[in-house]
Amino acid sequence: MWPSHAQQQPAQVPQQQFQQSAEWAKLPKMILERQFAGPLQDTVIQRLRDPVDGTICYLYLPISAPHSPTTATGFVQYGPNTIGSINCVPAPPVFPAPPAPAARKQ
Repeated sequence: MWPSHAQQQPAQVPQQQFQQSAEWAKLPKMILERQFAGPLQDTVIQRLRDPVDGTICYLYLPISAPHSPTTATGFVQYGPNTIGSINCVPAPPVFPAPPAPAARKQ
């Protein structure tokens, strides 16, 4: 018989991961441009843009995702379920505006 997940002891996490968690908070954030209703109830699609190179990403995720309380390492555990998916495309090309027509002299 297989032991249940509740019976298994969590693996010990090295102290180094706590430092990585603190560094995570300092990482730059993408810009949330728009949010759409997802195809399934209680899901959303978020359009994010990289502020440096303009890459556009669409993130599909549930509105809420249960997770553990914050652990001693500073992380939470989301469990075996998939949180969401992401797809990115390069920034669309930017074309210069056409020049305004020259004013005629009369």
